[in-house]
Amino acid sequence: MEFWSLLIVASMPVLQVLLVGLLGAFLASGYINILSANARSYINKIVFVVFVPALTFASLAKTVTAKDIISWWFMPVNVGITFLVGGILGWAAVKILKPERHLEALVIASCSAGNLGAMPLIIIPAICEEEGNPFGADKICRVQGISYASLSMALGNFFIWTHTYSLIRKSISHCGRIHKDEVPTNKNRNPEVARKARIFGAQDYNDQEALLLPSSEDSEPSERTADHHNEIEQRVSSRKVSDMIVHIWERSKGTFYQISKELLSPPTVAAVGGFIVGVLPWLKALIVGETGPLHVVQDSMALLGDGTIPCTIIILGGNLTEGLRKSTVRPLVITAIICVRYVILPLVGIAVVMAAGHVGFLPPSPLYRYVLLIQFTVPPAMSIGTMTQLFDACQEECSVIFLWTYMIAALALTVWSMIFMWILS
Repeated sequence: MEFWSLLIVASMPVLQVLLVGLLGAFLASGYINILSANARSYINKIVFVVFVPALTFASLAKTVTAKDIISWWFMPVNVGITFLVGGILGWAAVKILKPERHLEALVIASCSAGNLGAMPLIIIPAICEEEGNPFGADKICRVQGISYASLSMALGNFFIWTHTYSLIRKSISHCGRIHKDEVPTNKNRNPEVARKARIFGAQDYNDQEALLLPSSEDSEPSERTADHHNEIEQRVSSRKVSDMIVHIWERSKGTFYQISKELLSPPTVAAVGGFIVGVLPWLKALIVGETGPLHVVQDSMALLGDGTIPCTIIILGGNLTEGLRKSTVRPLVITAIICVRYVILPLVGIAVVMAAGHVGFLPPSPLYRYVLLIQFTVPPAMSIGTMTQLFDACQEECSVIFLWTYMIAALALTVWSMIFMWILS
């Protein structure tokens, strides 16, 4: 493939995102003001509850089979590696650059969670249609490419709406409690007394402190007083162990509840349902295909899913109008995210995919390996913008990060695509 031809093919999807984003910015500007803050919030809730689950279910139910899941087993591992390595690099960038506390989770999420659905679904079919591509005939390449991209999107949604969603939610919840936790209480209390009061409760410890301290009227030591003090100390020690056990149990129960709640989020449930329909032939025959008795379900899901990408991009563009004015993201932080996503992660991806292919973990399809490599090169996931809108935090900063990362993606995807195809050919 010629350089300019590949440049156009790889740049078109990113340019589409930028153009639609500019439309969203215009709709949210003072000239029209259709996309107000409340409107963007309501649309994002619809995207999270309706559009994303519909897109996930429709793509998986149509393309995934039991045989595919067996032969493509390395793709979930590959996606997990992208999140792991990106998360570690993002954490290192946070520790080195020290951005504002409320931006730490956003920086880590931008480094770890890539756009594993929309970008491959647009880029791969376009490359397959280009003459001279190293992946075979147009029709075969396109069908296989859409299947790979659909599985990539489902896996990406699963990781994003569990790991990344939990990361951002916990960070925002923690930042919301900072002011409350920093309010001083009982300033004159002894530090040791304050520490124990947090363990036992203020009132309980005050009572125990009064019992343990000798009174001014009776300061003469006696055997009875010593026995009484020993008894009190044993009761205090027993209470401490009991409180620690109860605390550990409550924390474990709360953690299990949060994990269960996040695993049952609409996009995750839709992904599980799509896998079930895809791997069960009799159920797939009922829902998927023009001859299926219930094909209207699949058609309706596909129709709803088509609204995911444009709605998400328009909302991001609307947030961009405020992000350019109010953003607190330092240029160095944006540069770090760009370096992680477009320099370090692609190099890691080449090493991982080449090693897996050498060991024999991958099928011989060069297109499959190309999809694995692209997963290390895509810009941050647009679902991060949906999450910031859902939690009403870091929306402007997220829009600015997306603006620069998607602008750089036009060049980065082109360069790395050329390198990947040269390696695979």
